[in-house]
Amino acid sequence: MAHYKGAASEAGRAMHLMKKREKAQQEIELRKKKIEEDLKIDNIENKFATHYDAVEQQLKSSTIGLVTLDEMKAKQEHIVREREKKLAQKKAEKEKERQKEIEAKQAQKNKQKRQIQALSFDLDEDEDEEEEEDVKPEKDWREQEEVPLKKIRKNPDVDTSFLPDREREEADLKLREELRLEWVMTQASLKDEPITVTFSYWDGSGHRKNVTLKKGNSIYQFLQRCLDTLRPEFSELKTVSADQLMYVKEDLILPHHYTFYDFIVTKARGKSGPLFQFDASDDIRLVNDATQEKQDSHAGKVLLRSWYERNKHIFPASRWEPYDPTKTYSKYTIKGK
Repeated sequence: MAHYKGAASEAGRAMHLMKKREKAQQEIELRKKKIEEDLKIDNIENKFATHYDAVEQQLKSSTIGLVTLDEMKAKQEHIVREREKKLAQKKAEKEKERQKEIEAKQAQKNKQKRQIQALSFDLDEDEDEEEEEDVKPEKDWREQEEVPLKKIRKNPDVDTSFLPDREREEADLKLREELRLEWVMTQASLKDEPITVTFSYWDGSGHRKNVTLKKGNSIYQFLQRCLDTLRPEFSELKTVSADQLMYVKEDLILPHHYTFYDFIVTKARGKSGPLFQFDASDDIRLVNDATQEKQDSHAGKVLLRSWYERNKHIFPASRWEPYDPTKTYSKYTIKGK
């Protein structure tokens, strides 16, 4: 037999497999011999023999003297029934033996499975079964009582705030999300609040009007509302759209994409007053120093771009300039959008 050259564990496994193969080969040989004995025939005559030969022999030995035909038939039937009973008993006994062999093989397989589940690495354990019968068997791993694992808890007296904590991080993220949703809802409610804006349509002289809208509306939407209010009185505005108008507040030309909420929430200020107040007081700049910043809010001017282009070198249009979010007009300013 060739010897395996390699790791010791692999050599033991190879030996174990070879022994299993030899045992299987021996079992096959025994089965072959048993089948040959069952099918063995002494001579050609016995090949066609039936159990009626034994019945006839028993009938001859039990019949003495002269008997009637009915008695002969009755004895023959009785002997045939007895013969069939014996054959049935032999067949039942063979079936029992076969069932016992199957149960023994199944028990052997179950034992091997339990050994594998118990993480046994003994490859020669089948050969040492007789020695292990005297040894008290150990409990199966499934029969052993499970020891409950104690959860390791933190010492409350130790500061662990610098260590990562999944529960604390999840609670922090949950709190942040709640605060974010609360802030979004608060801002949405603020944008829905109504506001009254006082403006003056400027065509060289002022025509003061009031418009009510929401704080979240943009300057462009505000100019559209102004057009709806002014068109019945000023015929030159009937064919004008909001894109052709300008809104000047505190000497600053405000872009159309800004909303009133943007100026209110940041407390933005212009060159001569606050941009977050839309009520109006008298424009004292016309009689006093126009360079001095006042706390009073002035009515914003709504005018045509064409008028501004024609008169931008004349006061008060000469002081107006486009709003620049990067430029500080006062100590308060609004961030660019």
